[in-house]
Formats: sequence, C-alpha cells, structure tokens
Amino acid sequence: MVTETLDGPPTLGLLYGRALLTARSGGATLPDRRLDLPGVRIDADAVADYAHVCGFQVGGVVPPTYPHMLAFPLQMRLMTDREFPLPAPGMVHLRNVITQARPPGVGEPLRVAVHADRLAAHPKGAQVDLVTAVVDRDDQEIWGSRSTYFVRGAPAPESADDVAAAPPEPDPHVGRLPHAIWTVPGDIGRRYAAVSGDVNPIHVNGLAARAFGMPGVIAHGMWTKARALAALAGRHGPAFTVDVVFRAPVRAPSTAYFHTAAVDGGWDAKLVSTEGKDHLLLTLRDA
Repeated sequence: MVTETLDGPPTLGLLYGRALLTARSGGATLPDRRLDLPGVRIDADAVADYAHVCGFQVGGVVPPTYPHMLAFPLQMRLMTDREFPLPAPGMVHLRNVITQARPPGVGEPLRVAVHADRLAAHPKGAQVDLVTAVVDRDDQEIWGSRSTYFVRGAPAPESADDVAAAPPEPDPHVGRLPHAIWTVPGDIGRRYAAVSGDVNPIHVNGLAARAFGMPGVIAHGMWTKARALAALAGRHGPAFTVDVVFRAPVRAPSTAYFHTAAVDGGWDAKLVSTEGKDHLLLTLRDA
C-alpha cells in the first residue's frame, strides 16, 4: 500500500463540494493508498466544544470518540477521490469499532493514518470500511477504529465477493427497563456538524434526508455513540474496545430509551425507540 503524507488536514467544506461533483464517478476497486497526517495536536477548546455537545465532562480526559474528529477529514479526502468506488453523498454510518490503548493527551504530537478496506455488497446497496490508526511520538498505536459506511442502491463490484467477512456484530444483553430517557433535540445534527465538520445533508436538511431514503433529519451515528460512552464514563478502564452497530436511524427530534448492563469485563448497552426498535447496539470490553 502506497502512503501519501499530507501537509495539513483536508478542508471539509471543499471536500463536500468535491463530493457533489464526484457523486457518480468512481473506480471498480478501493484505492491502494494510505493517507498519513503527522504533527496532529488536539486543541483544548475544540475538545471542550465537542464534550459539551456529546455529554462528556468538560475538562476531563479526551473523550474516546474524539479522535474520530481527527480522522474524518482524511476519510472524506479518500472517499471523495474520483477513484473511490462509492459516492460520498448520502453515506450512512452502519458500524464503528474503537480500540483504545490509552487516551490521547491535549497538545500531544500525534500521527493519523487512514485507509479503505473491505468493500462488500449489502442487501440494499454496498458498504466499505475506513480504518484509522492514531500513533504517538514513540510510533505506538494508542487508538484505532474501523468505520463501516453504506450507500443505498450502490452496486458492489464483483471482486467484493472475495472480501473477508466482518466479525460478528455486538449482541448486548440488557434488562427490560431503561436506565435513562434521552430527549434528542431537533438541532442536534447542526450542533454536532458544527463541532465535527460532518455536514452530511441527511443530518442537517429534512428534504435532503428524505431524498436519500431517510424518514427526516437523523442524528449522527457517532453522536449517539459518543453520548452512550459519556453515560458510561468512569465505569471502565482507559484501555478497551467498544463496538457499536447503528440500527434504526435516530430522528431529530425524538425520544429514546437507553439500557445498560454491567457484564464480565465491561458493559452492554442499547438505545431503543419508543416503538421498541433498536437504534444502537453497544458492547464495551476492557483490555
């Protein structure tokens, strides 16, 4: 795999413009290229704004979902290249697995690397994984993730049949009664977009969301994961793996029920709609 070293983080506004221009282009296979961004430092004010939107304690350790903010511009840069086989507009986040060895520090010099993997058919289209590694000054990976994105109606190349199967999805076991009731505000898509740069139209515009097959504006999947982890803050160690599947979209505004259960080695959790549909399935296991 060829490594392309970037001089600075890509500009998300320009990438979304490119996404609209390249929505119907693309190659037949994934790019054999890794994007590498050295010299990344986490900004304290940016973390505080993110923590406030997602429910984490402001001024505490860097939230375990925050490094996704560092990786997302690189993911978008890769997904908006003309050679990328799937269109970026309307992409839906299906699954996210984070493995953290330790929290990154504010101001700590880091290197972020992203590549694409596991292009595969989906019953309703096609999906692809974007893999991220965050490495410290000692060249140790302290944080990694695998994000699975889905495009409705997109064809998967025939070569996708040979792709390695994904691991089993999380199967949380929780009680019947919720431990919290979430009130999802109607503007959460815009608020999360402001701190993340992820202005995918399905999260900020009702007409655009319905055009892409959504019931209306939906909350970002990574916001729901972040809020779930904020609820579990202080109940697990600094090193862990947290696997989340995003099921039914979380409409904004809406109400949902959050269920948790302590299990051997970690936590299980679910976010369930008032109609009983699973929004989010989560398993967290300490390392």
